[in-house]
Amino acid sequence: MAGNITFTMIKPDAVKNGHIGNILKMITDAGFRIVAMKFTRMSAAKASKFYDIHQERPFFGELVEFMTSGPIVAAVLQKENAVEEFRKLIGATNPANAEEGTIRKLYATSLGENAIHGADSDENALREGSFHFATSEWFDANGNCLG
Repeated sequence: MAGNITFTMIKPDAVKNGHIGNILKMITDAGFRIVAMKFTRMSAAKASKFYDIHQERPFFGELVEFMTSGPIVAAVLQKENAVEEFRKLIGATNPANAEEGTIRKLYATSLGENAIHGADSDENALREGSFHFATSEWFDANGNCLG
């Protein structure tokens, strides 16, 4: 399945600002299929574990605080060359540098509150998707479990 799945989270800022529907529409209009999705709120412990790769960085505490400040929409998406295609759709991490028409250009408010997360590699897509969902929660278009 590697190569055709990616993981995303619509972040608390975009949820709070009412952009869930518009972002999901952009994702599906770009040809991504939702394999798994949930509306949830991460605890500090879960956010710390999810972002543990950044724990030595100076922004780690702010990142955990932000990601636990409200609900998120977590999703596993499927499309050919999913990680690369999704990274193009969401745009640069800093919305000031994002291309016109990308999710971050349209909905992010700052580098720290940048609306959406997208996995940066096939390996991380699988790790991140499995962090939020059991594979028994991943389904194909016919409703068949992928796990």
